[in-house]
Amino acid sequence: MALDDILLEAEEKMTKTEQIVQHEFAGLRTGRASPVLVENIMAEVYGSHIRIRELAGITTPEPRVLVIQPWDAGTLHPIEKAILKSNLGVTPAVQGRLIRLVLPELSEERRHEMVKIVRKLAEDGRIAIRHVRRDAIEAVKKESKAGGVAEDDIEVEEKEIQKLTDQYIAKVDTHLAAKEKEIMTV
Repeated sequence: MALDDILLEAEEKMTKTEQIVQHEFAGLRTGRASPVLVENIMAEVYGSHIRIRELAGITTPEPRVLVIQPWDAGTLHPIEKAILKSNLGVTPAVQGRLIRLVLPELSEERRHEMVKIVRKLAEDGRIAIRHVRRDAIEAVKKESKAGGVAEDDIEVEEKEIQKLTDQYIAKVDTHLAAKEKEIMTV
């Protein structure tokens, strides 16, 4: 594997890690309604577990209200049960053929708990990025042992990998700061 390929692969993995962190942040409740909060909750329907987003349309008619409208009326109660089982902390209200979720304002204590969760998710993302860095540097060293690569090239490549790592950790920190601000805004 060429040194350029190692760098490209590391960058691709770091990009995926950043996207995962962003998606996890989007799934956290901040006081504003977002379909991401419920779309991945698994409901037991038709003898198997299916995501709510595959069973119903999810809309946000108001800033703190989610409306889930199942495409099949038979899935209404399994979806309601799945939401109750999830750790969302919201009780669904069944109104005819749809489910309405009203998200209450978060208390100050709950906001601080959410910030701790967000910080842990960000730290997990930073750790994953560092693992990618470690694997890439090991691949560069393995390539150098195979021969045909100058010491200067290896040193330059390791510096590039470190620069890439710093760049992606900074991106995760930027997402963290934005999410903390969103959570703490009343």
